[in-house]
Amino acid sequence: MRTEPGRRLSRNVVVLSWVSFFQDAASEMLYPVLPLFITGVLGAPASVLGLIEGVAEGAASVMKGVSGWLADRMPRRPLIAWGYGISSVAKPVIGLAGGWPLVLGARFVDRTGKGLRTSPRDALIAADTDPALRGRAFGLHRAADTAGAVLGPLLGLALYEALDHHLRPLFFVAFVPAAASVALIGLVREHRPPPGATEPMLSGGPLPPSYWRVVVFLTAFGLVDFPDALLILRAKELGLGFVAVVGAYALYNAVYAALSLPAGALSDRVPRRLLFAGGLAVFAVTYAGLGAVTTSAWVWILLPFYGAFTALTDGIGKAWISDLVPAGSMGAGLGAYQGLFGGAVLLAGVWAGLAWGRAGRLPLLLAGAVAAVLAVVLFVVDPAVGRARRN
Repeated sequence: MRTEPGRRLSRNVVVLSWVSFFQDAASEMLYPVLPLFITGVLGAPASVLGLIEGVAEGAASVMKGVSGWLADRMPRRPLIAWGYGISSVAKPVIGLAGGWPLVLGARFVDRTGKGLRTSPRDALIAADTDPALRGRAFGLHRAADTAGAVLGPLLGLALYEALDHHLRPLFFVAFVPAAASVALIGLVREHRPPPGATEPMLSGGPLPPSYWRVVVFLTAFGLVDFPDALLILRAKELGLGFVAVVGAYALYNAVYAALSLPAGALSDRVPRRLLFAGGLAVFAVTYAGLGAVTTSAWVWILLPFYGAFTALTDGIGKAWISDLVPAGSMGAGLGAYQGLFGGAVLLAGVWAGLAWGRAGRLPLLLAGAVAAVLAVVLFVVDPAVGRARRN
C-alpha cells in the first residue's frame, strides 16, 4: 500500500533496505580485494582485470533495461529474488577459480543478477511510496545499502589480516550475508489488485518527452562519471597502501550513508534538480582536486567529500526520474534510465582508462571541468521543461 504524506514509509521499503544492506556488505567485502585476487593470486594482467569488469558492468547495464521492461509486465518480487539469488551464488564460485576465465563468468553472472533485480526493486519502492515521500524512501534505501558498503570492506580487511593475507576464504564468507539478503525477500508483500480490477503495473504507457530530456542530460553526465575503481587507483598512485585505501573507501561510504536519508528527505521539499546540481558541483571539486593534488593526505579529504556527491545524486536521481514516469511504466522508465546511465559510465571508464597515463591527472581534471559546466546548466535550466528556471 502507498503511504500517506507525513506517515511512515511502507514495510516493503524498509525490508528492501535491509535486503540491500546485507547484499552490499557481501559485495563490498570483495570489491577492494578482487583486483588483488585476479592479478596477484591468479596472475592475470591488468588488461584482463579491465576486460572482466567491463563485461560485468556491461551485462548489468543491459539487464537493467530488460528487467525494467519485465517489471511492468509481471510480478516484481520474483525478479528481485532471482536477481539477488544469482548474485549470491556467484560469489563463492570466484573463490573456486583456478584461472581468470571462471572469474569472468562468475562476475558476468553476478552483475547480471544485479541488473535483474535493480529496476524491479526500484520500481516497487517507487510504486509503494507516495510521491511526496519518494526522496525519503530512496534516501533510506541508499543509506542502508551504503551502510553495508561501510561494513563490508572493514569486515573483509579484518578477515584478510586474520587469515594471514589469504584471499580465497573471503569469497565463501561473503556468501553468508548475501544469502541472508535473499531470505529477507520473503518478507516483501507485493500489492495485487482485487479480482476483476485492472493491474496498474501491467497497463504500460509511453514515456513522456520530459522524462527523456532528463535522461539524456543525466546520461551525458555519466560519460564523465568514472567507475570508482579508477578513483581507488588514483589513491594508490598518490601513495596510499592497501589498508589505507580500504579505510578511505569505507570513510567515503560512511559519509554517503550518513547523508543519503537527509538529502532524500530534503528533495521532497525543494526541487530535486537543484540538489542534483549541487551534487554535480561537489563531483567537479572532487575530481579536479584528485587530479591536481600531489600528496596522499588529500585523499582523506576528497574521498569523503565525494560521498556527499553520491548522496545528492544517487537516490535523488531515482526519485526525480520516478516523478516523470507514468505509473504503468515505472519499471521501464527506471530501467531505461539506469541502463543508459550505466552504459555511459562504462564508456567513461574506457576512455578514462585509455587516457589515464601514469597518474590519471588529465581525465580527472577534464571530467571535473565538464561536471562544473553541467552543474551550472542544471542550476539555470530545468531539462524536464526545457527552459530556464523562473525566479
